[in-house]
Amino acid sequence: MKQEILLGNEAIALGLLEGGCQVMTSYPGTPSSEILPGVVRLVKEYGLSTYTEWSTNEKVALDIAFAASVAGKRAACSMKQVGLNVAADSLMSSAYLGTVGSLVIISCDDPGPHSSQTEQDTRLMARLAKVPVFDPSSPQEAREMAKEALELSERFKIPVVLRPAIRVCHARQNIQWDELKDYQREAEFQKDPLRWAATPKFRLKLHGELNAKLKEIQQYFEVLDRFNFHDLEPGKTYPFGIVAGGVPYAAIKDILAEEGREDIPLLKVGTPFPFPERLAQEFMDACQKVLVLEETDTVIEYFLRDKVKVLGRLSGHVPSQGELVPEVIHSVVDKTLRELGLPGFGQALDQEVNSVIEQLELPIRRPTLCPGCPHRASFFTIRKIQPKAIFTSDIGCYTLGLNLGGVDTCLDMGAAITMAAGFYHAFSQDGKEQPIVATIGDSTFFHSGTAGLLNAVYNKAKFILVILDNETTAMTGMQPTPGLGIRADGSQGNQITLERAVEGCGVDFIRVVDPYDMKAMRNVLKEAASYVKSPDGGVAVVIARHPCVIAYRDTAIPEKRPVVVTEKCLECNFCLERFECPALYHDQELGRTSVNKVICAECGLCIEICPKGAITEA
Repeated sequence: MKQEILLGNEAIALGLLEGGCQVMTSYPGTPSSEILPGVVRLVKEYGLSTYTEWSTNEKVALDIAFAASVAGKRAACSMKQVGLNVAADSLMSSAYLGTVGSLVIISCDDPGPHSSQTEQDTRLMARLAKVPVFDPSSPQEAREMAKEALELSERFKIPVVLRPAIRVCHARQNIQWDELKDYQREAEFQKDPLRWAATPKFRLKLHGELNAKLKEIQQYFEVLDRFNFHDLEPGKTYPFGIVAGGVPYAAIKDILAEEGREDIPLLKVGTPFPFPERLAQEFMDACQKVLVLEETDTVIEYFLRDKVKVLGRLSGHVPSQGELVPEVIHSVVDKTLRELGLPGFGQALDQEVNSVIEQLELPIRRPTLCPGCPHRASFFTIRKIQPKAIFTSDIGCYTLGLNLGGVDTCLDMGAAITMAAGFYHAFSQDGKEQPIVATIGDSTFFHSGTAGLLNAVYNKAKFILVILDNETTAMTGMQPTPGLGIRADGSQGNQITLERAVEGCGVDFIRVVDPYDMKAMRNVLKEAASYVKSPDGGVAVVIARHPCVIAYRDTAIPEKRPVVVTEKCLECNFCLERFECPALYHDQELGRTSVNKVICAECGLCIEICPKGAITEA
């Protein structure tokens, strides 16, 4: 028996391998990023044969896992909630087609949101696709649900969604497990075109089969008392009860215990779709009023139907946005109890702590690019050469180019390119020549940039595209990209360079430059602007390549250049506002800008940007 304090995502990885997962695919995205590395670690530790890969995007990840499940394997894929948008087409269709082995889609939600474009609820996506969904409340339960999801998928021949939220993914719990053993099952594909290549007429038949599966699964969920249960006393009625699922269940359970409120019954719903209606009705019949606590939308509340008895988001008792952290849940329940004329809770949760924090008057610091980040140099130079451009950008740490005035739009993965093309055609239609500079990361380009670039070239759009190549997937945990050719398990794959991919999209103007060489970057951007304006011009691609200073600490800055701010500094704040390096700050005692040597990366770039020459090598 082994014992270890595991991250929630690592517990999910363990559960998948305990359940016999033979194929595991993923595209990284917070809060899901640690699941695949967790699988890789255990596969290596126990010598398992499970196949793992970082896929180029979430749709690719789901398609590969689906194919494996059709061949009879137990397969899974993981992504964040907005990643499921990318894979939605495959999800919807795979539900109709069904599986032979297992297909588990782990979609990690981000209530808050902490690092996402939306707070969307994967449970709603599962209901839309008509596939079962599990909603864990702890790392241990996520592990158990991962195993159950693999079993359920194979038993009913249907894809299954596991939806852990960020507080499950990034919580830690002491987990015990026995030695992992290889799950042996050979691939076999039974040709059946009427199913696997079903045309619309046969999809109607498959839809009927899917609906029948869901009815059977609903009956199974009614008695799945490991994940769905209540604590009602037989024959007793209550003035007030709480229904909860996922992380809010864990929070309210602790709050009720701390408050000593055994008088308030609790129903836990761990499988919100298909909904365990009979169990829920038992609870509803025993309570005069019911408060629903769930993240981040109205799934349980919708299925309970009784709008008079049920309180929640639709009644205004629960906030319609934001994470249901313990202090919010404490306040919501306390207010609801008092509104109903029932005894409320005691002192507000962490009131004393919050009061102390408020008295500290801590400064508000916005997110910013790291000291020495090559993207900062890229954005600074772009702004200098193209000050009147529209700056379309994308999803990644380089979105923080906002602070440098180099990002005007950020829609979704790949939209830097497609929106740049859209802006070009909109202005071109009016006979206007509007400069446009799009910025996209190397991983994001491989994820969803190629289709947009093909479209832009095909339709004769004209703009500058700067691919910010820091040779890693920096924002989500330093995962490798196809440009490196390193696979998920560390083995060598086939390297696909950005230059090769861009050229394959039909681009004629391709330049590679190190953004640390600001002079060279300026010259390349000027050349690109001239090309775009020329009669025969089109999309000009500039690959700004320099290693991430976090991923490549020892090599990203081979020649350190310690700097000092001299008395020439007139406190014009140009370096603080336009370059925004966090290692530069206003020193109250000196009355001018100074360098925080603790965090300074010693890249020396600030020497070149100071208009007064006040920053020099130390």
